[in-house]
Amino acid sequence: MPIPYIQRTRERYAKFPPYKWAYHTEAPWAPLAKPIKECRVALLSSGGFYLPEQPPFEDNDISHRLIPKDTDLKQLRVYHHGYRDNDPDVDANCVFPLDRLRELEAAGVIGSLADSAVSFVVGYSIRRDVQERAPKVVADLQAMGVEAALCVPV
Repeated sequence: MPIPYIQRTRERYAKFPPYKWAYHTEAPWAPLAKPIKECRVALLSSGGFYLPEQPPFEDNDISHRLIPKDTDLKQLRVYHHGYRDNDPDVDANCVFPLDRLRELEAAGVIGSLADSAVSFVVGYSIRRDVQERAPKVVADLQAMGVEAALCVPV
């Protein structure tokens, strides 16, 4: 069943000024310094997952949640304004593939999995995402020694 995304977006943000699209003509490229099988890898997902003891996300929320790598995904809750959460309620791996990354770690495909995965929801303002949220996420990733990330946009 298709989701009328554009219509929903217009209705959701009707009280805001018209959206100013961000245009990036160049993206930095950072090749891995070593093979992925030797890297510490993190999961980053904009799927809106959080643990019961963490506060749920809200509209225009620029925070993020750290989900420990040994979390049972059945414990996760989800709040996201942009997609139906029926499938993630059944299996969070469809947008938060932590089980699959644990399997890759066990098989030696990746060096190790970061202590925590990162979950967030994208807000209305790309400026706030880039200037306010991103530095905090980067600091958490650096503190965990992350060398590569699997980004799962929702």
